[in-house]
Amino acid sequence: MTLAIEKNTAPLFFEANQEQQDMLEALHDYLKKEVAPSAATRDRTHEFPHEIVKQLGTLGIMGAQTPELYGGSALPSSTFAMLLEEIAAVDGSLALTVASHNSLCTGHILVAGNEHQKAKYLPELATATKLGAWGLTEPSSGSDSGGMQTHAKEVEGGFVINGSKIFITQGSVGGTYVINARTDQPRVDKSKTDGISAFVLPRETKGLSIGRKEEKLGLNASDTAMLIFEDMFVPHEALLGTRGQAFKDVMRVLDGGRIGIAAISVGLGRAALEAASKYALEREQFGQRIADFQGIGFKIADMATQLEAARLLTLKAATLRDAGRPYTLAAAQAKLFASEVAVKACDDAIQIHGGYGYIKEYPVERYWRDARLMRIGEGSSEIQHVIIAREWLKGF
Repeated sequence: MTLAIEKNTAPLFFEANQEQQDMLEALHDYLKKEVAPSAATRDRTHEFPHEIVKQLGTLGIMGAQTPELYGGSALPSSTFAMLLEEIAAVDGSLALTVASHNSLCTGHILVAGNEHQKAKYLPELATATKLGAWGLTEPSSGSDSGGMQTHAKEVEGGFVINGSKIFITQGSVGGTYVINARTDQPRVDKSKTDGISAFVLPRETKGLSIGRKEEKLGLNASDTAMLIFEDMFVPHEALLGTRGQAFKDVMRVLDGGRIGIAAISVGLGRAALEAASKYALEREQFGQRIADFQGIGFKIADMATQLEAARLLTLKAATLRDAGRPYTLAAAQAKLFASEVAVKACDDAIQIHGGYGYIKEYPVERYWRDARLMRIGEGSSEIQHVIIAREWLKGF
């Protein structure tokens, strides 16, 4: 299976190689045995899967893209995307935990950290000895990150941080935190995102407290909490990257994170498609299987086609990243398209199930609730349109 990126370039090949196939088969067996039987229960109880996450750390999944030097698996982005899809097809909450841990907290350290910071934090993150959390969103600044109110004031020996963050994945279970805060006011000739800095710090940091845990529509076994900083002191060595220039690193982190969200979207949509297909082949009405009705068959055809297109967009973005080529546009396209078609696939799966699709005895309602966040996280669909238009028009 091939797909050309643009004119005058060699096509990219997306077929899984033998190593990837072996990893996917091993992960599939593990998920079927250890994760799938309890996924619905965790959704109901909102229980975070601590033991499963530790096992994934042992398997190398929690350090998927961390270099081997720091105890990671150093997997290509394309392989990681395939693994995320596989996990999401079983448990969306677990997939989000794996993606955010790797792409956001660990990802920011990989992008901007110095050698001391990498050696200090990455080994424990790679093995899931500690989980990572990444703080960007605030009560008054979501898509408008330049409106950030959390402030870091430089004092003797370091910085004092005051403010709060919301919707932080792994917020209450994290052991290592990357926090974005404003250290400087932007110059008149600069964007208001100028002057934002990032800091990496351990959970034990005095002045860091955990706020409320969010009650969510879906992804209930993924931890989401508020973080509060009250005169939180961090030393100068906690500064991650260049002072006042962290937003450039944030954008790079989010580019990678969007590939993960796209992969999760494909996995959730795939799960819905498989459930709907199985149900349509078993359910009979008016003396025949409902799969034989054109109205149902066409829904399944659209789901299968759109999800395959989403998968190709996702793997294109991942392959560009692996090749060291610009992928901002591809990542935004993949995230936008995959998240939108995943929600539609889950909605159609509920429709195919009829009344059964609306009750918790069947999993498709959970897939829809989990997929709905994908249109918001790592930049809403509206923000993806802005990015795609901007990046596309650069070529004209």
